Amino acid sequence: MGGSGDGNNDTVRPPLYQCMLAGGFGGCTGDMLMHSLDTVKTRQQGAPNAIKYETLGRAYTTIFREEGFRRGLYGGVTPAFLGSLPGTMIFFATYEWSKRNMLQHWRWCPESVVYLSAGFLGDLFASVVYVPSEVLKTRLQLQGRYNNPFFQSGYNYRNTFDAARTIVRTEGWNAMFYGYKATLMRDLPFSALQFAFWEQFQKWAKASCAGEDIGLGLEILTGCAAGGLAGTLTTPLDVVKTRIQTQVRTDIPHDPLPSADTKPRIQTHTINIPRQMTAIKHLHTYSSAIPAQQSTLVKGVGSMQNHLRSISTGGPSTAAPIRNGAMILETDSILTGLRLIFRHEGVVGLFRGVLPRGVWTSIQSGTMLVMYQTLLKTFNPGVAMELEM
Repeated sequence: MGGSGDGNNDTVRPPLYQCMLAGGFGGCTGDMLMHSLDTVKTRQQGAPNAIKYETLGRAYTTIFREEGFRRGLYGGVTPAFLGSLPGTMIFFATYEWSKRNMLQHWRWCPESVVYLSAGFLGDLFASVVYVPSEVLKTRLQLQGRYNNPFFQSGYNYRNTFDAARTIVRTEGWNAMFYGYKATLMRDLPFSALQFAFWEQFQKWAKASCAGEDIGLGLEILTGCAAGGLAGTLTTPLDVVKTRIQTQVRTDIPHDPLPSADTKPRIQTHTINIPRQMTAIKHLHTYSSAIPAQQSTLVKGVGSMQNHLRSISTGGPSTAAPIRNGAMILETDSILTGLRLIFRHEGVVGLFRGVLPRGVWTSIQSGTMLVMYQTLLKTFNPGVAMELEM
């Protein structure tokens, strides 16, 4: 990596299938290794009023103590794996193929533009499998274990298959791509910043070592620093993406309101919440036509609507007064989402979960980049490989 791309006869480019395998295993390993931190980040961003998730250490120990390792900290790991491995394989295959062709046929184009364009195409093609897995992953991470008595997320899926089936049945296939634009708007600048920082850090490291081989320690350091810095700067985009993909939807078909003698259930699937909310909206719309003696009932319905809107941010174990909660954005526009969050929660809201995200992207990027180079060298022992990103 960091080569000039000028076709130097002393080096050869690795085959595309090797780039795909090395990048896929490197990226997936980093994702699986740091999944617990990603869960903490999702809780902090999706449930900002939960005091027990305020700090990184407190959130980590609380989730582990209340929900355990597998169902708590590693909740949603199955869809994360199912999306990470093929997603990173598609990314690296697309990235390498497009980069090589552009370097060969667009000699007039600056290399930095070629790398950014190749990264854009890689993210675009990978998003087809990555975004649906993100929807499943973030909802399961926010939910925690099934029938979770410690935190009310608004979701209650038994497993990954049940989550996918329920979302498709109740919200439609398009629900699997909630936050598609927001995900691209997060990943494109992240990838651009990550590789721009990484290239610069590599140049500084090679200059300090007076050679191309900077050693494993500096390889890890440059990769971690690039990923951590890029992840920190793009946190506001990640906050909006998480809110869009985990918010309780209000625009899906609804059933009639339950009868008055029906007792509410503490744990419900996400379908029950938006159905009630939509029906309540209809009642509220026609409130002006209801006689005065019935207005009290409508006011009560309006109060219930307000309660349902905030259900995704509370929890029975949160005893402290609710502060600014995770409001329903009701938009898939990332710019509108940024503006709404800033207006209601300020800069703190935009950078919620910045510490776990920074640590997560740092270690994940370092792992991915080092494994990518190491595996390609292992596939081709004794061959000088041109490994630029």
